[in-house]
Amino acid sequence: MEETRLIKPNEAFEKAYHDMLQEWRQTGEPLVPFTLRNDPSDFPKLITQLEGYKLGIDIPDSFVPHSTFWLVNQENKILGVVNIRHRLTESLLKDGGHIGYGVRPLERKKGYATTILACALIEAKKLGIARALLTCDKDNIGSVKTILHNNGKLFEEYIVNGISKLSFWIDTTNQIIDSQR
Repeated sequence: MEETRLIKPNEAFEKAYHDMLQEWRQTGEPLVPFTLRNDPSDFPKLITQLEGYKLGIDIPDSFVPHSTFWLVNQENKILGVVNIRHRLTESLLKDGGHIGYGVRPLERKKGYATTILACALIEAKKLGIARALLTCDKDNIGSVKTILHNNGKLFEEYIVNGISKLSFWIDTTNQIIDSQR
């Protein structure tokens, strides 16, 4: 697998971001994580908005502060997006957890989901999250494998709105922090 890095959203990646969104939208699949649904037409405003979310600025009442990162390759192509919630609400304990991530459609099944989650766990540790909760649909085999590859420990199986869900805890204290990120 090629070399990748996790970066904070920034204006230098505007074209790469729009390319990723266009690819995703052509599939008709939902944009995951949810921050991909923010309007990118005023890109500097989007970057400011994402930066504000980290501080809890202009987030809806039901949301918590959260940080967004992009996984990019050496050619500065955005391969995926991850969102880390700084704390959990009662509803996030059942559906959402600390970390949500997505890999652009044409880059799936190449190991990037495992990589983006591993990098996100390091960022979660930096945010003071000692144990990260991840949730996924039970039938989402790719996410289950990704979480297990990152030392996820199955905590609970339950149903939300008729959908079987799984929740996993991952200890972030064992994650190695790379000072270059």
